[in-house]
Amino acid sequence: MADKHLTEKYGLPTAMAMAVGIVIGSGIFFKAEKILNATGGDLRIGILAWVIGGLIAIASACAFAVMATRYDTVGGVVDYAEATVNKTYGYYLGWMLTIIYYPALTGCLAWVSARYTCVLLGYSIVGGECMTITMFYLVTLYFISSIAPKLAGKLQVSLTIIKLVPILLMGIIGTFVGLSNGMTAQNFTAVSVDMAVDNPLFTAVAATAFAFEGWIIATSINAELKNAKRNLPIALAGGVTAVVVIYLLYYIGIAGAVPNAVMMASGEDGARLAFSTIFGEVAGTGLFIFVVLSCLGTCNGLMMGCTRGMYALACRGRGLAPKTMSRIDPITNMPNNSAVFGLLMSAIWAAYFFFGVLMNALGPFKFDSSEVPIITLYAMYIPMYIGFMRKATDETTLRRFVIPSLAIIGSSFMVVSAFFSYKWDIAYFLIVFVIVMITGAFFAKKQDI
Repeated sequence: MADKHLTEKYGLPTAMAMAVGIVIGSGIFFKAEKILNATGGDLRIGILAWVIGGLIAIASACAFAVMATRYDTVGGVVDYAEATVNKTYGYYLGWMLTIIYYPALTGCLAWVSARYTCVLLGYSIVGGECMTITMFYLVTLYFISSIAPKLAGKLQVSLTIIKLVPILLMGIIGTFVGLSNGMTAQNFTAVSVDMAVDNPLFTAVAATAFAFEGWIIATSINAELKNAKRNLPIALAGGVTAVVVIYLLYYIGIAGAVPNAVMMASGEDGARLAFSTIFGEVAGTGLFIFVVLSCLGTCNGLMMGCTRGMYALACRGRGLAPKTMSRIDPITNMPNNSAVFGLLMSAIWAAYFFFGVLMNALGPFKFDSSEVPIITLYAMYIPMYIGFMRKATDETTLRRFVIPSLAIIGSSFMVVSAFFSYKWDIAYFLIVFVIVMITGAFFAKKQDI
């Protein structure tokens, strides 16, 4: 029988790169325009939304950092759910992560990467070329993650460094240029249009959920992380805090590039236009290539988590075909069957995002799969925080009550923001969610592996 134990192959740089690299990059490009449109170009509300979203992410990451010092086994967040609530809750959380969360975000990020590739090549972002590139990116990153996991880890570190280049350059130089020519002051004082939604702050905060999400996926490699109890908390708390600071710098920097009205009207070309305005056409295009690499880096990190989803359940004797999904390839030390399943689900969710969300071809089922699953996960964290406060009797008051309480407040705010922002779309997502959970019940019984 093949070995079912993953070896410790990653150090702190990989964990930090996952926590920072999965979060940073795509969301700041992809969601900045949505936040601008939702707030009518009001940078003050937009920045407030980024700050609130960042504080919620930091509070959540700190709560999980505390958990990471106590629990150190195979499945990351699933382990924490089992330890703080019970094994049944852990299974259903893991099932949701495997069927909805990981693949939905991976599929969406593959499309975002393809979207900016199409901007460079002059293709339509809703055409067949974009969908083809999306699937090509999914398959390529799957092979890297499943056939060469060490390469995937090194690639994550490299792409994290690469993706910081355009963000930091825009943040620093864009802010300097904007303050010099008055563009920043103009964008801060002028609201371009009427508010596009009834509750702009809640809608904007909900959008930041996508931009700040991904840090939790770093917990999926805790069994493969050297000195996990020390390194994972540093990666989670330190990484997310760094992302918040960098995002605020970039958001202010891009306000110094072009008027808000132009950014809002330019859609997917907005980021490229901003880079070309500050750095010139040639250099701007070069830096925009880094934007594409940035998005691919995020997708790579998501794929690393996605390929391990069903494996985490199978190790507990639950989920789909545990004997098959728990097998580890003796050459790559990777759960290849679980990886194939993750690729399949990612492709399905990528197709949903393309046809349902973008093309509106699925009727009322048009909930934003880049945001709603994330906020659902925030809701599912709440019982874990409560369970931790109840069980961690040997912890200090700060670690046992204060940090989890702040995380509960943050998660609750995200849930409220979702209802204000998505309205009836929530109901259609819940239909899918309930069907997925009922299906999961058929595979909940523990089996021998």
